[in-house]
Amino acid sequence: MPLGTLDRSPPPFFRQGPSALSKLVFFGVLAVLLMVADHRFGFIKPVRAAIATVLYPLQWSMLQPVIWTRDSGKYLESLNTSQANEAAAQYRLGLQSQRAQQVEQLAQENARLRELLGLRERVNAPALAAQILYDAADPYTRKVIIDKGSLAAVIPGSPVLDELGVLGQVTRVYPLVSEVTLITDRNQAIPVLNVRTGLRALAFGDAASSAGALELRFLDANVDVEQGDLLTTSGVDGVYPPGLQVARVTAIDRGTDSAFARVRCEPVAAVTTGLHVLVLQPMAGQALARPEVAADLPVAKGKGAQP
Repeated sequence: MPLGTLDRSPPPFFRQGPSALSKLVFFGVLAVLLMVADHRFGFIKPVRAAIATVLYPLQWSMLQPVIWTRDSGKYLESLNTSQANEAAAQYRLGLQSQRAQQVEQLAQENARLRELLGLRERVNAPALAAQILYDAADPYTRKVIIDKGSLAAVIPGSPVLDELGVLGQVTRVYPLVSEVTLITDRNQAIPVLNVRTGLRALAFGDAASSAGALELRFLDANVDVEQGDLLTTSGVDGVYPPGLQVARVTAIDRGTDSAFARVRCEPVAAVTTGLHVLVLQPMAGQALARPEVAADLPVAKGKGAQP
């Protein structure tokens, strides 16, 4: 077949309609008309709202993974921040609790020190302030160690007091520390005076008492002693100044099988909880330390002595 006889037009199946340029012009004019109409009459807004309403569930479902990822990051960050804040708050609370306990302890020590100062003014004897360091290591005795020794002029036999009453007596002295035997020790005895009746007696440490008590020994079964009587130092031993509080009577056993009464007493001083004490000079040492006492004593004259 000659080439000139061929039909150059596409078959009906492949026909594409208007040309591309025609489509461009048509849709361009249509877009301009729609924009002008929307600007003048606003009839596209309902269409836009309807399309946005239809597309909102799709947009919401597509945004959820992004929101969950962002919220999970914020949750972990806020959780770490909350844990750190809680730890810091617990630390500050611990500090405040420790300071509150220290303030209470300091207040108690301040009150005791004030009472010790008042006792020091009332006692007419040289006094040295000291602090209890620790209890003695011997479990069969009741002794404590104070922070003053021979370098601070502490001597054996010195009475030791707290703000309430007699605590014990210095039994050993070292250069920097001293050992104090408490009045509740079983080998310790102290002369006492019943304030109500004027009865003098000896108070011994009660070895049978685990709480630390005193016992009046060698008293008649019909002795005039009542529960609650206050016992003070009598001053007859030349060690303790008279009038210092020692103990109170707590129990009296007038057994018929014994000629003596068993009188148990509770120490007035804080023998187990004390911290600050006063160390006094023994009364005998005070008399030797005052030269005016020896000067006032009469001098015996012999037969050959000149007047």
